[in-house]
Amino acid sequence: MEYLELFLKSIFIDNMVFSVFLGMCSYLAVSKKVTTAVGLGAAVIFVLAITVPLNWLLDQYVLQPGALSWLGAEYADYDLSFLSFIMFIATIATMVQLVEIVVEKFSPSLYNSLGIFLPLIAVNCAILGGSLFMQSREIPTLGLATVYGVGSGIGWFLAILAIAAIREKIRYSNVPPALRGLGITFIITGLMAIGFMSFGGMLTGGDEEPKEDKTVQVETVNQDSTKELANNTTINE
Repeated sequence: MEYLELFLKSIFIDNMVFSVFLGMCSYLAVSKKVTTAVGLGAAVIFVLAITVPLNWLLDQYVLQPGALSWLGAEYADYDLSFLSFIMFIATIATMVQLVEIVVEKFSPSLYNSLGIFLPLIAVNCAILGGSLFMQSREIPTLGLATVYGVGSGIGWFLAILAIAAIREKIRYSNVPPALRGLGITFIITGLMAIGFMSFGGMLTGGDEEPKEDKTVQVETVNQDSTKELANNTTINE
């Protein structure tokens, strides 16, 4: 259940686009066609699924204070946490370069349609945000880190796929001139964010303790008061 809960939360509740508004540059620029949105979304899923667990390993065994104790007692006092951004970005850039090579080799049309935004995944704040959120939330295991990375990628994929499908339909709609282009896109994104916020209570039901009956509490207090008064009367007599 812990894996399923984290997976659903990372997709719907903590969605990278609609919850924290990360990766908006690529989200707005590459969402004019569904085909390009699917290609970029798949690339983001792959990169997040690989980089988040890899950066978890780096954080646990290299970057945290005392993480180098596995090398020996003399390394237990080392603290390399100041290298987090550099190490995370290096891992992300390596994986993005691999994705770029694969896409260029097997799908040149998709590579050309994505253009500069494919290599820009390396500096996409949604990708870096996945690793930083993993670190700040102190995800305990490698399996949970992998689930979180895959879920975050799927959430970003659903966001860009939905807005791309809507923008394709909007071309045939009578949008006011002042709102055409990014104007109506921002409005739709805000409405979709409100919709995704409704998932916030999806996994929180049953956490509240049942409230006790106030009538029973009042009767108990009255009985205790009566007993105390009777005891005091007996002592005085």
